[in-house]
Amino acid sequence: MTSVCPSPSPLLAPAVSPAGLTAAAALPAQTPAGLVGDTPLLWIGEPFTAPGRGFWAKLEGRNPGGIKDRTALYMVARARERGRLLPGAPIVESTSGTLGLGLALAGVTYGHPVTVVTDPGMEPMMTGLLRAYGAEVHVVTTPHPVGGWQQARRERVDELLAARPDAWCPDQYHNPDNVTAYRTLAHELVAQLGRIDALVVSVGTGGHSAGVASVLRGYFPDLRVVGVDTTGSTIFGQPAAPRLMRGLGSSIYPRNVDYSLFDEVHWVAAPEAVWAARALARSRYATGGWSVGAVALVARHLAGTLPAEARVATVFPDGPQRYVGTVFDDDYCRRHRLLGGAPAPAPDRIDHPAERVVTRWTACATVVDPLDGDTAPAGPGATGRPDAGEHGLAGAAR
Repeated sequence: MTSVCPSPSPLLAPAVSPAGLTAAAALPAQTPAGLVGDTPLLWIGEPFTAPGRGFWAKLEGRNPGGIKDRTALYMVARARERGRLLPGAPIVESTSGTLGLGLALAGVTYGHPVTVVTDPGMEPMMTGLLRAYGAEVHVVTTPHPVGGWQQARRERVDELLAARPDAWCPDQYHNPDNVTAYRTLAHELVAQLGRIDALVVSVGTGGHSAGVASVLRGYFPDLRVVGVDTTGSTIFGQPAAPRLMRGLGSSIYPRNVDYSLFDEVHWVAAPEAVWAARALARSRYATGGWSVGAVALVARHLAGTLPAEARVATVFPDGPQRYVGTVFDDDYCRRHRLLGGAPAPAPDRIDHPAERVVTRWTACATVVDPLDGDTAPAGPGATGRPDAGEHGLAGAAR
């Protein structure tokens, strides 16, 4: 009797085109968490860059909620493993948006109610999405006199935690799991590019900059790491000032920032980030908001000044959707004087972060931990990460 093999399950059968050819397709995911990772890499070349020059951009906006999906899922999973987050217990955290989406995803994945604390700067679209995904949103109404909106948010988190002793806060600013979570992103970059000579990365909580750069430095000891901050941020030793940009920078000092990894830091002002984000949209279609504009401006400069064969990579943390009412809204940009034309072709230079207050695109090769007051060792092979103790509550990261 002839045996008959059963037909393969539709979920296991390869996708077939009408012409009978097997079509490449992403693997099916059984949970929304399975959609996170393996994000694409896009070449950013002319006309955004000079002819013959360009850089590679990792499009983290292709995750369901953005780059912070990676760390939200990882921090929650580790907390559950250690017994710090009990089954069904609430998660409470401060965020300006993207981490909130990641925590909402983690809440759905692992069965936890999520409460996020934000401030009036959060876009209505982001607030609506968080609530649609089941998160409870608390909005603080008054900034802290020293630590600004970020400190006010953190104090509200403390109040909520006191009222719910079983609740857990990821504390993305100081949690080392926020760094480890990004090893997968680094490994994807290595697999996709093979060789990386320079990494341009935005700095907020310090999580993805430390997580990606530390792994890449292990593969490529001569890797040049350039951090991108915003004017008015204290992370690299500038004084605090009002900041329009969200998603990078801080009002005080996240302990996840690994100062020893950076060869150089660039501060970018809001109008310069807006110009770059809009120029990217027009010329390359793939774009994003404040962080994307800032890192793209710096990566563009680096690609034009390093040898032509140098391979420059950067990370675009999210996409453009949440910025339709800000970065890409002419009325908003006019009100905030953000449409002043193209930035200078190169940054200003200072020798030390304390040299002067910067208000436009500026670079510095002296990388300092402001809490130490000493110059951190920078560049390949550097060691001496600052102590990861609690030195204060941190800033405007996602």
